[in-house]
Amino acid sequence: MGVDKMGQELIEALNQLEKEKDISKDVLLETLENSLVAACKAQYNKADNIRVLINRENGKVVVYAEKAVVEEVLDDVIEISLEDAKKFNNAYQIGDIANIEVTPKDFGRIAAQKAKQVILQKIREEERKSLYTQYQTKEKDIITGIVQRYVGKNLSVNLGKVDGTLAENEQVKSERYHPTERIKVYVVEVKDTTKGPKVFVSRTHPELVKRLFEFEVAEIKDGTVEIKSVAREAGSRTKISVYTKNKDVDPVGACVGVNGQRVNAIVNELKGEKIDIVVWDENPAKFIENALSPAKVVSVELHDTIKTAKVIVPDFQLSLAIGKEGQNARLAAKLTGYKIDIKSEAQEKEKNDIVDESVSNEMEFDTNDVVNDANENKLGFEEEATENVSELEFIEDVVNQSVNEVELFEDATDSAKELEFVDNDKVSVKDLEILDVAKNKAKLKAQKVEDKDFIDFTANESSSPAKKKKALKNEEEKPSKKKNK
Repeated sequence: MGVDKMGQELIEALNQLEKEKDISKDVLLETLENSLVAACKAQYNKADNIRVLINRENGKVVVYAEKAVVEEVLDDVIEISLEDAKKFNNAYQIGDIANIEVTPKDFGRIAAQKAKQVILQKIREEERKSLYTQYQTKEKDIITGIVQRYVGKNLSVNLGKVDGTLAENEQVKSERYHPTERIKVYVVEVKDTTKGPKVFVSRTHPELVKRLFEFEVAEIKDGTVEIKSVAREAGSRTKISVYTKNKDVDPVGACVGVNGQRVNAIVNELKGEKIDIVVWDENPAKFIENALSPAKVVSVELHDTIKTAKVIVPDFQLSLAIGKEGQNARLAAKLTGYKIDIKSEAQEKEKNDIVDESVSNEMEFDTNDVVNDANENKLGFEEEATENVSELEFIEDVVNQSVNEVELFEDATDSAKELEFVDNDKVSVKDLEILDVAKNKAKLKAQKVEDKDFIDFTANESSSPAKKKKALKNEEEKPSKKKNK
């Protein structure tokens, strides 16, 4: 009677633990069975063959020893004779494994304490594992918490069974948190540690806005309206793009709600953060135009390969399109994934005028260059032709002069031959000097006429025509100087 009552109380206690700690009763019973095996090990030398079973209904504990049925028993802890085995069950034969009940009447103080320690440790492990599993399913989702206290610059938020950590970089700078204040946070990550699950939450994450819309807007929750992208500067402004395949549903109107009721609830939760809702479009140019709302767009020029876009807006809309400190343009770029360059119509017109003027100047410059090149070529050809004619005339003069000198040489030679028959006493000294000079001059001119390299040099020298002419003139003057001497 006492054993049955104790077993019943055990089952009731396990049921209560399962309810309060969210720990499976079967897991606890299995742990208790293992702890009883450990306790029995102190009483039996070997516990490998000990099995403990606890009835799941009444909590009755039965301890069995698995023993092999043999003819001759060598170790009574793991073996049993056939005769003794048949006392428990007549069906046992040699070689069978007999389950012999060895339930101890009193485990003793040490055995009970050891069992208690094992059970408590298992309860803590299961509780920690249960908490981790519970909050791990909430990862990437929103949860309501209560502000507790500041731990350094981090904020501790009570999330129910565990405390979450709101780090400094995950806090909105414009928000002030007060103890016992209820706030919604986005669960960024859940870590399993030896001291229990550690939950990290955020108030600045873009997904927080997305989850708030899913919570407030039924059309988003059931999939009729889809949130395509979110761009956020926490505490200031957020842009979201929405889309629906149902032509009868206005995606922007569904998110705004009647009299702005839905979007206002989200704005209040975000402490007054502004929210722009635009329609997503598969055409990037149209999507960029929508993303720059509330500014109006004249044209969009895309460069898909480098993911850039040039947007032209009216002059009076330029500041609105860029936004305060460029915020509207930044959020539109994040939302669309394109780098956006915004220009006013006046700026674009001025740029085009400069380009046109530059192209015109380049064309005019090119035309002048062609004319100048042609004139220079013409002058070059004329100068070269003139130089060639001059060179030919000069060569002709040299040849003619050389021929004359040769003739003079021949005359002088003939005169010399004639003088050989004249008596030296009849020839004057002056006549002999004139004869020697004529001979030398004739020889020198004849040598220049016969020298082919000299003629090639005067025709092919790469120096300027003026230098050529001067050089030839100098060569021409040398014999004259000699003659004068």
